[in-house]
Amino acid sequence: MTPLVTAAVLLAAVTHASWNAIAHKITDKLVGFTLISGGGALIGLCLAPFAAVPAAGAWPYLAASAVIHLVYYVLLMRSFRLGDFGQAYPIARGSAPLVVTVLAALFAHEVPDAWAAAGIGLSCAGLTGVALWGLRGRRPNWAAVGAALATGMSIAAYTVVDGLGVRASGSALGYTAWLMIAEGLALPVYALYRWRRDTLVMLRPFAGVGLLGAALSVAAYGLVLWAQTRAEMAPIAALRESSILVGAAIGAVVFKERFGAARIWAAGLLVAGIGLMLHSG
Repeated sequence: MTPLVTAAVLLAAVTHASWNAIAHKITDKLVGFTLISGGGALIGLCLAPFAAVPAAGAWPYLAASAVIHLVYYVLLMRSFRLGDFGQAYPIARGSAPLVVTVLAALFAHEVPDAWAAAGIGLSCAGLTGVALWGLRGRRPNWAAVGAALATGMSIAAYTVVDGLGVRASGSALGYTAWLMIAEGLALPVYALYRWRRDTLVMLRPFAGVGLLGAALSVAAYGLVLWAQTRAEMAPIAALRESSILVGAAIGAVVFKERFGAARIWAAGLLVAGIGLMLHSG
């Protein structure tokens, strides 16, 4: 985890939280995710001519990732419909890093050393604190929690698949472009089937903000894919999920959800975990 990789992943965290906030703010989730995923496909089409075509060994990973990303979009839409942004986003993102650690050890033979393992553990404790704080003083909405946890499992799955795929591709930019194309077409096709002649009427009021969300989404994941060619997947996943602190802050400022001292303590644990991961690097 060099300083350059760390900076790239932290920037990805900020852009990721921002596009998720945009998706949450658009009331009709299908409208929001159609614009974001479809806009991502358009950006991918623009990038593809300027990037190397991924090597043959990367295409099975691209196909698998596109399917997993579609499942992720569906689960994320459901979790945003059912729960507060400041709760659903942290649970979805915070549950992924430990699963990534296990999967990366199994499939990529990336076993973290003691410093990295301690950093990942501390970071996950901080992320969990942010997530659980949202449940304080009220009964959990188990449907929302379940959807957010399922979203986290899909995040872990595509993180490892894409980590292996981008390394096999020979081009992080080419892999990013073709992944955006592959994953970005399904929701617009479904929306066109559902709305038919009303499609433009449904999309037009949110087109500008939706396409901004698409650009942020592509930038966020492109940075993570590049980072996965330079460092191990588990610490990148833990560092990337610092986005939940940005998400919690957005929830407090934009959606008027409480932040509180508990999340400040959780942020401290996350920062300590990042420090240990950097020590490992």
